[in-house]
Amino acid sequence: MSGARVEEADTVVVGLGGLGSATAWELARRGCDVVGLEQFELGHPRGASHDTSRILRRSYHTPAYVRLAGEAYDDWARLERASGETLVTVTGGVDLFPADAAIPLADYVDSLRVEQVPFELLNAAAIAQRWPAMRVPEGTTGLHQAGTAMVPAGRATATMARLAREAGARLHDQSPVTSIDVEDDGSVTVVAGGAADRTVHARRLVLTADAWTNELLAHLGRSLPLTVTREQVTYFDRGDSAAFAPGRLPVWIWMDDPSFYGFPTYDEGGNGALVKAAQDCGGAETSARGRSFEPDPRALDLLAGFMRGLLPDLGAPVRTVTCLYTLTPDRDFVVGPLPGHPSVLLGLGAGHAFKFAPTFGRMLADLALDGVTTSDITAFAADRPALVEAGHPVSWLV
Repeated sequence: MSGARVEEADTVVVGLGGLGSATAWELARRGCDVVGLEQFELGHPRGASHDTSRILRRSYHTPAYVRLAGEAYDDWARLERASGETLVTVTGGVDLFPADAAIPLADYVDSLRVEQVPFELLNAAAIAQRWPAMRVPEGTTGLHQAGTAMVPAGRATATMARLAREAGARLHDQSPVTSIDVEDDGSVTVVAGGAADRTVHARRLVLTADAWTNELLAHLGRSLPLTVTREQVTYFDRGDSAAFAPGRLPVWIWMDDPSFYGFPTYDEGGNGALVKAAQDCGGAETSARGRSFEPDPRALDLLAGFMRGLLPDLGAPVRTVTCLYTLTPDRDFVVGPLPGHPSVLLGLGAGHAFKFAPTFGRMLADLALDGVTTSDITAFAADRPALVEAGHPVSWLV
């Protein structure tokens, strides 16, 4: 083994964003000896776990996702109890399906009914009556769920990292991985450079590295068909209006192509009560190391134009923040062992996982310690057709 410092551990987690911090906490709280490695500073803005609000909702396109989202609510509640922090802000939510929407309304309605999750269907007039700030075209159907909520990305990630350390996890930032080897006995040796050169030898490895996943899998001669896009979210001035506050405006998603989403005011970042909105999967293809942090003015113009129609009393854009999506062809998660290497576990969220962050931690800890999890992850295997068949169709609308 190389490196100036060697650490023995049961499990090493590489990548300490939302999913990795959740996994380190779950492992440590169960008594596992865990080391976490992060190539940048904890809470860095280069990936997908920084900034403020994320959506927590049960409306999804398959019963399995609806069921998993129900588990996520339980996992967030458990995280709140463990941390003593309030992390879930219930606002209600509405999925807006225009006439002939590219995303089928029936998939959502059927999935919610199968899982016996309450919802309402609203026409355009009812949407405007319930949320006076919102205007939608005639023929639009709103799927409303009272339990939809917001969770804070940056603060929740920091909370899970804090809990992991308090439970005994050894988390090392500024520690970029330079090599990964799987030994003949299945144990894993991970070498990290940076300010504190170290080697970690562990029984198993959990990779929660998002846009850097293939860079790390290359050490094992593997790769997944992932597309990294540079996305952006924009914050809008609400002026003096209270019409955009939680309780007056829901979390919303425009279920068409292009797809947009947004939030009521949420002052999680200390920048004032602004309204956040974005296009889903609208960004250009990039790479983890080649991406730009500069806002795309054309994307901003497209979003601002949509917002003028949906929320006509909303103010001007104030600031734009960039992030990365790491997308599978079918936009399903990756949760489970790397084929051929059962001691290497993968956790990848495909650009819609933060609502499931504590759930990823629970599932990956289950797999690491027990080899199985009670959650249904059958659609998330790393050797499913979408990840192994050449030319598999790409579909990111969910």
